[in-house]
Amino acid sequence: MEITIRRAVLTDVLAIVNVVKDFGNEGIMIPLSIGDTLERLRAFLVAHLPDGTIVGCVCVDAAWDLLVEVRSLAVRKEYQGHGIGKMLLEAALADAREFGATEVFTLTYIPDFFAHFGFHLVSRDTLPHKVWLVCVKCPKFPDCGEVPMKLSLE
Repeated sequence: MEITIRRAVLTDVLAIVNVVKDFGNEGIMIPLSIGDTLERLRAFLVAHLPDGTIVGCVCVDAAWDLLVEVRSLAVRKEYQGHGIGKMLLEAALADAREFGATEVFTLTYIPDFFAHFGFHLVSRDTLPHKVWLVCVKCPKFPDCGEVPMKLSLE
């Protein structure tokens, strides 16, 4: 399967919202509104097929100082199992390095996936309070069960 990763553009907004929506409906991701997606659009990378169909996305969002968050990592269910999530995460980590980040964190329900890339479990207290501004939008807040993980890029 030929997949290309690139920076998101304005015409990708609805596709990004729809990729994440399925996981939001299952309660395993915070759904994205069109407005949220537009605000962070330059931080999104998308995975697409040769015909341009968006099959996955990830956001590399500046959080605090030299710390960035990898969020909204999603691959459409019918395309899972082909390494697209791995490609997106690797592209996100490269983007974070290019951006100047020294650490990356994520909040996840699938810690084994991120551990494979060197992320390690951390206490929620080690993350900046700014992180939780997004979490308050989640219907599961404050006890969502997501696991905070970090990776040093140095």
